[in-house]
Amino acid sequence: MRRFLRAAGATAAILLAAACGLMFLLLLHAPVFERGENYTYYLGANSSARAVVSEDPVLDKLLLGRVAGESVQYPGDRYEALKARFRAELLFTEEACGVTNYYLRSPLLGAGIVLGGRRVNLHIAVGGGKTVAGTPIVFGGF
Repeated sequence: MRRFLRAAGATAAILLAAACGLMFLLLLHAPVFERGENYTYYLGANSSARAVVSEDPVLDKLLLGRVAGESVQYPGDRYEALKARFRAELLFTEEACGVTNYYLRSPLLGAGIVLGGRRVNLHIAVGGGKTVAGTPIVFGGF
């Protein structure tokens, strides 16, 4: 009976360790943004090398491996909510074709890229009744 209990305890410990490892892996590969419309991952040495639109951001990020950037689209103006969520500091803005581009730095995100001499790791574009957020920046069209 003791032998059985020891084996059961060892098996439980192994299963618990495996479950903790899986949870850690999932946390490391969690999408940056909450789900929205058109979640996109950018792969490759420069973040715009390959874009993959995702229907299941959690699973896809886990399967894709090394992701260089992410972006998501939301309806309406979500600038203030995203800025607060990422505790981001506004570095500069640009306006073009009715779209306001906010370039920010967040302590919750990676190193980012240098734009205009400033290190940017969060880009939020607002216009036309929608918001697109990306890290380090939004690649492609708005």
